Amino acid sequence: MDYSISKTVQNQKVEYKHPSKRFFDAIGGEDGMRELMYSFYDLIFESDIHNFFPQDRAEFDKVKEKNTKFFIEICGGPKVYQEDANGQDLDEYMIHVHDDFTIDENARVEWLGCMKTALEKFDIDEDAKKEFWDYVEAFSKLTVNSFKDLHKFNPYH
Repeated sequence: MDYSISKTVQNQKVEYKHPSKRFFDAIGGEDGMRELMYSFYDLIFESDIHNFFPQDRAEFDKVKEKNTKFFIEICGGPKVYQEDANGQDLDEYMIHVHDDFTIDENARVEWLGCMKTALEKFDIDEDAKKEFWDYVEAFSKLTVNSFKDLHKFNPYH
């Protein structure tokens, strides 16, 4: 599967759509989503962007579970995240959760790299997987709030 990453452009409108329930079903429902997201967050905990998350493992696990609920719901699963969002639009809420952090393109690429590694562990319908990848690749642009020059890794050359 093609896990391409397009560059975030400051002030450019980001078009995205939620994955269909097909991904949720293909990955194995709530249990499969938890397996995917826990694998992903375990990679994040060891990544170059681990500092965006609590360093205490118990606190990190709470964030991992809360964010897993977001992905379960966004992928067509049960409404398990609504309560955490306090009635706000789920996408808007998740975007604003990142406002307290300085997130640049390097951090986004690292985040997507962890997601790619986690997704590659699952042998599921490629079209369903692509729907999910297209969503996270585009949606992740909305969390970028710092536009300094790329310095560590530049996938656009």
